[in-house]
Amino acid sequence: MNWTGMEWGLANRLSKLIKPDGRCFYLAMDHGYFQGPTHGLARPGEAAKPLLPYVDGLFMTRGVVRSTLDPAMETPLILRVSGGNSMAIGDLADEDVTVSIDEIIRINAAAVGMSTYIGSDFQHRTLMALANLVNNCAPYGIPVMAVTAVGRELKEKLEPRFLALACRICAEHGAHVVKTYYCDDFEKVAAGCPVPVVIAGGPKTETELEVLQFVYDGIQQGAAGVNLGRNIWQNEHPVAMARALQGVIHENLTPDQAHDLYLTIGNS
Repeated sequence: MNWTGMEWGLANRLSKLIKPDGRCFYLAMDHGYFQGPTHGLARPGEAAKPLLPYVDGLFMTRGVVRSTLDPAMETPLILRVSGGNSMAIGDLADEDVTVSIDEIIRINAAAVGMSTYIGSDFQHRTLMALANLVNNCAPYGIPVMAVTAVGRELKEKLEPRFLALACRICAEHGAHVVKTYYCDDFEKVAAGCPVPVVIAGGPKTETELEVLQFVYDGIQQGAAGVNLGRNIWQNEHPVAMARALQGVIHENLTPDQAHDLYLTIGNS
């Protein structure tokens, strides 16, 4: 990533989150903010601890960070700062920023992340919230990751034209990184976004090789990396899965090579 002309503090934080090879591997563990204690995240601190050596950033909410994480951890924190919805009732897109800039600084986040719901009834609210978050974080050099969330409509919106639209709009509103879903013709999504794009995991896949394949394909088509959750911490061997993904992202392993690595570690 080119740091030229970027304010030093912002560049310093991004350099910890995007490695010299231009790639990144973020671990998403923020699901409880709308799903509650989902399978694999009943004890998020315990689930995160063995995975931290393999990832470049940890995506979590402030409540879980404060109550479960070791303050001495070296992995950069990407703080989830939006919420206000749940699986229990209503529209998942009905979301807003829940964390103040003072709180973001106090918790020492390396970056913040929030959801935007392009194409929903709450598009305007979430885009204005993104713009305001960028404005509030800018004086302190804190990067913002926009998540192109789609609520319960994943299958209907999992196509390149829509995702390219959503990613570009988030970048135009000031996001430094955009998280979105992998799709066919993903190169069209990445090519239309002027900031790094990271791939979301979506629902848990059937096989480990399937995950490794779409991550590999996404990177070949222009993704900077991934922000995965369930396909790691719901796996039978989460450490082995994290290590295999690290191999694809930072060591240029093929999916088959990474799968062999997964099997070796998982069976040891």
